[in-house]
Amino acid sequence: MPAGPEFVDHLRRAWDNGDAVFPIDQRLPFAARQTVIDACAPTIIVTADGNRATVDGRPVEHGDALVVATSGSTGTPKAVVLTHDAVRVSATAVHEKLEVTRNDRWFACLPVSHVGGLSVITRAVVTGTRLHVAPRFSVSEYIDAAEDGATLVSLVATALSRVDPSLYRTIVLGGSEPPDVLAPNVVTTYGMTETGSGVVYDGVPLRGVEVRISDDEIYVRCPMLMRTYRDGSCPIDSEGWFATGDLGHIDTTGRLHVHGRRGDLIITGGENVWPEEVERVLIRDPRLRDVCVAGVADPEWGEVVTAWIVTDDDVQLESLRDLVKSLLPAHCAPKQLRRVAEIPRTAIGKPQRSLLLGLRYS
Repeated sequence: MPAGPEFVDHLRRAWDNGDAVFPIDQRLPFAARQTVIDACAPTIIVTADGNRATVDGRPVEHGDALVVATSGSTGTPKAVVLTHDAVRVSATAVHEKLEVTRNDRWFACLPVSHVGGLSVITRAVVTGTRLHVAPRFSVSEYIDAAEDGATLVSLVATALSRVDPSLYRTIVLGGSEPPDVLAPNVVTTYGMTETGSGVVYDGVPLRGVEVRISDDEIYVRCPMLMRTYRDGSCPIDSEGWFATGDLGHIDTTGRLHVHGRRGDLIITGGENVWPEEVERVLIRDPRLRDVCVAGVADPEWGEVVTAWIVTDDDVQLESLRDLVKSLLPAHCAPKQLRRVAEIPRTAIGKPQRSLLLGLRYS
């Protein structure tokens, strides 16, 4: 079922019946859709026309509100179970941070199959905040919602680059790496499906959220955390800490800085290279429509920094190396260049680096 008023009605109805809700990405091809359905194991499927079908799945436990597939930026997505208590605490903390009042109205336009889009709807529902829902993002819908009274919106960087941010009181930015320059009303967030959406806003944890760094990895403990994965496994340790798999540090002012996924770190000739840093430099070249950086195994260097680019121009490796070396250490400059038709990304803009090696390139 696409996002819209009917989706919200069915979500409310499911909650009233004591059921949890699992929104599936409608754009998935059949095989991928079936993989996610198998992982989430629903008992009832509601189609776009509102028809309900009972299927052979597994019931949820009392108090479970949502089952959400992880973004799947690497590997097979997992199914995260979030309780009503977690959803309620998350909504309250976010609204406290953003100083939401009864005069505000949320615009929901991100895919509801991802926690970043779904949480806009759920926080409006549990707090009684007014809500405008669109089936997908478009510039026209963004403008129409603002004219209809929407004051708050959650976007990803690609969408933000296409709109006038001044139309909204606050823009919550999640998903992929944010741009270097942001409007003053844009708030960056850090979080994931397991944390029930963003739990750190502009580097500062929300109320009730604890963050610590151990062996360079970010750990989170908070009441918004998942209860379990749908398969019964739980990544939360005995003291309530969740290891995110992201690396970062906390500066002297207490703000969290996220470097990237542990598995994305490129180690070339003994030097650490974060692909996001290189991508931020490369995309400054106006000839590139999109770019993604990852490490490729190499017998001499261990890994070599490699850039996959989408461009209509004859872009040479040396010019991009010079650009990177003008702003970053020389070991960050790509040693290989691969031209592709498109960078594989999730619905919220995260690059799927695990798929890069399988792309045809020139």
